[in-house]
Amino acid sequence: MDTNDSPAGRFIQRRQFVVTSAVVPGLWWVGVPLGWIATARATDGELKILTPEQAAILTAVARTIAPHDGLPDQAYRSVVTAIDQAAADAPTYTTLNSGLNHLGKRFASDSEQQRVRTLKSLEHSEFFRLLRSNTLQTLYSSALAYSHFGYEGEAFSKGGYLSRGFNDLTWLPDVPLEDSGPVPGQEP
Repeated sequence: MDTNDSPAGRFIQRRQFVVTSAVVPGLWWVGVPLGWIATARATDGELKILTPEQAAILTAVARTIAPHDGLPDQAYRSVVTAIDQAAADAPTYTTLNSGLNHLGKRFASDSEQQRVRTLKSLEHSEFFRLLRSNTLQTLYSSALAYSHFGYEGEAFSKGGYLSRGFNDLTWLPDVPLEDSGPVPGQEP
């Protein structure tokens, strides 16, 4: 009689369970970063209005407006996706297109100093205001930026800041007790 035909053979064997328990988390550990990479590549294909060349220029603009060396490109691509969605509005598209033409096709390959000079010359334009507001709103509200900067998100739903380590800031000097104001749960 084959052991797989017996009732005990129908259940997962202990050895198989141990191997599966070790392999599945390992696959997840490898798969999550691969998913991030795939998502990063997929964002380029999600553009509805902008061309890949325009997207590259806008990515360089976003990186110049909000430069963070360790922040992944995916965070900046989310800014481009938001601008692409905003470009569905005809006046916004006109502003965007004329501004991109003014920047030129070489903007993304220019040095950072040259990009800063170019953007400073446009900082009072509607084009720059559009890009700056979209960059700041989209970039700093993304989960990638939260993770990069160590921000855990809003605290209200988690019990507030005071009970979640608000006082664990090691880079700030200690405030004297008489200057700190009332502390919840303590009498003055």
